[in-house]
Amino acid sequence: MADKKESKGVNKSAEIRTLAAAMKERGEKPRPVTIVATLKKQGVNVSSPQVSMVLKRMGFRPRKRRKAGEMAAPKAAKAKATRSASLSIDDLIAAKKLVSQFGGTDRALAAISALKRFEG
Repeated sequence: MADKKESKGVNKSAEIRTLAAAMKERGEKPRPVTIVATLKKQGVNVSSPQVSMVLKRMGFRPRKRRKAGEMAAPKAAKAKATRSASLSIDDLIAAKKLVSQFGGTDRALAAISALKRFEG
């Protein structure tokens, strides 16, 4: 195996590490695509998975990918929780008036659930 490395003349992992360290010093994020392109210009052929593994071992973690709908759901749930937690005295007084107009809590809740069905 040592013969293979000597015959190529280049330690690819070392090249990846030096380039990644230089990019980090310049304030850039070392990404496999940019490293592969830069090393290709220097005449060193490396694959993207190889660069990813070397970066991972160096402590650079890839960005976590999000699904399309994953970002919208937590915001909506958080907004609902914030609204319900931040009820003011005025909101409670208005709710009490609404309940008295409907003739009870059960009828007011039924009306609200019917309204929700029409909204969404």
